[in-house]
Amino acid sequence: MKDNQTEVESRSTDDRLKVRGNKGGKKTKDPNKPKKPPSPFFVFLDDFRKEFNLANPDNKSVASVGKAAGKKWKSMTEEDKAPFVAKAKSKKTEYAVTMQQYNMELANGTKTAGDDEKQEEKADD
Repeated sequence: MKDNQTEVESRSTDDRLKVRGNKGGKKTKDPNKPKKPPSPFFVFLDDFRKEFNLANPDNKSVASVGKAAGKKWKSMTEEDKAPFVAKAKSKKTEYAVTMQQYNMELANGTKTAGDDEKQEEKADD
């Protein structure tokens, strides 16, 4: 260690990264948790993808579908976007209800993360 360096500065970059990277394990994702609702653009994208694939059956590029959908979405007026916004809003309210039920089940202890997996293992035995 040089005279003007602290202990941390004298360690190599690899050593500092090793220390910084040990922040604990990754949380396991609950398979029973409801999925988040799609945004209005993704509701639009579902419909647009079907139309685009019918018009361009030989196209296999996901990027070209996304670019075309983005271009069309930007060119649409608010009135054109309204049905997709309405669908997204209804899916968001459904999500809020299912999420509330999910949280109540977790709070009551009737369902825990991975319950379905445990039941499947018992059924296999």
